Amino acid sequence: MRPSASQNWLLDAPDWIQNGPQWLNDIGYDIYKSFIFDNRYQMYLKGLGNTLLLTFLALLIGVLLGVVVSLIRVSWDKNHTEMHGPGKMALGFLNGVARVYLTVIRGTPMVVQLMIMYFVVFATSRNKIMVGALSFGINSGAYVAEIIRGGIMSIDQGQMEAGRSLGFGYVSTMRYIILPQAFKATLPTLANEFIVLLKETAVAGYVGLADITYAGNIIGGNCYDYLFPLLMSALIYLVLVMFFTFLVRRLERSIRNSER
Repeated sequence: MRPSASQNWLLDAPDWIQNGPQWLNDIGYDIYKSFIFDNRYQMYLKGLGNTLLLTFLALLIGVLLGVVVSLIRVSWDKNHTEMHGPGKMALGFLNGVARVYLTVIRGTPMVVQLMIMYFVVFATSRNKIMVGALSFGINSGAYVAEIIRGGIMSIDQGQMEAGRSLGFGYVSTMRYIILPQAFKATLPTLANEFIVLLKETAVAGYVGLADITYAGNIIGGNCYDYLFPLLMSALIYLVLVMFFTFLVRRLERSIRNSER
């Protein structure tokens, strides 16, 4: 619909928008007011930067936490029948904590976890990026832990025995022999976890973090039309996912070639 005279802020649109066919005129005005007017595209660029930063930080936290949890779970599964005394009690306690962590995190919505972290745990903090990264990282860690645990359990038991025969202890064998192979086996799955995490950050706007979705929502409210701003947000996510999916496929192909 062509804007009324009261909407004079749209009159700065280029001539090809104002003088074109009616359908092009309508679409052109929508695009102009959603992306170009008042440099609104900068909000998308800021949201893109925040989204990527949040995703990378969350994945880093998730991988570190996931490795620790997976090692605890694997150590208990493989060694608890042979252990005795305080060592077994300590490892059993840590394994119990890890199981509770996995159950709670995987059994509750990400949005609820994010809001609890922001409005309760870190209620006095104003660093939304770090709070968001911790929230998404803790959530991602539960899934990464099971991915890595599956990778470790898939390694032949003979690898552990070979390490022991070379004089390595349990920790050294896990560090130098088992974990490198497990990471190689799970790398494509971890990369896919990054893609899932990228899309999950779309809920960060619930705590006012200016990500891609938040930018589209704010712009939609400013120009009283949510269609094109939200479509732009969806398009940015689609391009990002397609790009990282392409990289994951290249990674999988490289891993397959290295195994030949």
